[in-house]
Amino acid sequence: MTKLLLNRRSLLAAGGALAASGLIVPASANGLAPTRSMRGGSNNYQPGAPIVERIGGGGFLMTGTVRRAGDGAPLAGQRIQIWAHTTEGYESDPQSHGATLTNEKGEFQLDMPQIVPAFGQPHGHLAYDSGEFETVFLRPVMKSASDKTLSAHFVLKPA
Repeated sequence: MTKLLLNRRSLLAAGGALAASGLIVPASANGLAPTRSMRGGSNNYQPGAPIVERIGGGGFLMTGTVRRAGDGAPLAGQRIQIWAHTTEGYESDPQSHGATLTNEKGEFQLDMPQIVPAFGQPHGHLAYDSGEFETVFLRPVMKSASDKTLSAHFVLKPA
């Protein structure tokens, strides 16, 4: 028979693992809490990147959703800028930046070159910066440099 030992340390560790996995979504008194900007998310940000069909030759898919804080309603027509260190350029290169708009379900996707590790981690950068809501910068890290997709999700608070 397996004996389950629960103490403060094991409960804290389990809660941290669930939060890191994205299974726990922070709540606020009014419902869904807004996404906080991530440290390093704004690195090499270039305001006004053009809306594009894809960045470079493609082959890697960045996806995500945009919802309103509080009620979680999907936000259509929101501009999301995406950039990364890829097989075709550095994070700071203008050709490594592009933007896309969310669809009626608040979903976005942008085909781009394969993301490669920068500073030891394969990661992307995303920004909501249109002005209707507070600016949010995200820097999601891939599980593996061989992954072909990466997702990021925004919950926005009115500006």
